[in-house]
Amino acid sequence: MADQKIDIDQINSRAKNEDPNRDGDTAKQNYTAQTWSNDHGSITLGQVDYVGSVTSAFMVEAKDARHTFSLDNDGTRKGWTTSTSPGAFQVECGSDRVEAEDSLILEAKHGNIIIKAHDGKIRLQGTDIELVAIGKDDSRGNIVCSATESFMIHETKKVLINASVMYKLSTSGIGEVTANSVLKVYGSIIRGVTDACSVKDSKVGGQRYLADQNQD
Repeated sequence: MADQKIDIDQINSRAKNEDPNRDGDTAKQNYTAQTWSNDHGSITLGQVDYVGSVTSAFMVEAKDARHTFSLDNDGTRKGWTTSTSPGAFQVECGSDRVEAEDSLILEAKHGNIIIKAHDGKIRLQGTDIELVAIGKDDSRGNIVCSATESFMIHETKKVLINASVMYKLSTSGIGEVTANSVLKVYGSIIRGVTDACSVKDSKVGGQRYLADQNQD
């Protein structure tokens, strides 16, 4: 369902006793399922999940039921490939590739890509890291970063920002600019505005800019 909110925890749990998307009168049935199993695990063709809403074409289940791999056929997960692991999930590739070639490709034709760590860090490491957002109009093509505490850039030789239209740095608290060597500021026109303009406008104006910067 395109408008259905995806719950990562619900996707990765196949032992739920209740499913809000299940219709009790239309629970899945399969009379041709086959299972091969021993004390180490099982392989099933046509497995119906625990809540009766999805049939998998192929499902591998380890001794620990939380350790599974499934290709789903229908229901709320039609066409899904799901892998769940109580331990680590590791992918290694590219041993026979060279630096300029692509070795690992994750591509979503439509929809979002979610990388989420509930209790841990997300690390990206490489010789170079590129972030590219491509939009079809002025409202798309954005990169948005937010942090509840700090956004830090450190231990780098250079920080270069080049904006073709405008850039803005603002804070509701304290702002500082420090250069221990040389600080250069250039502008075809440089204007400084303080709260004094709120009482009486300066000879070059400033009240309008002050009002714009103090809007809620």
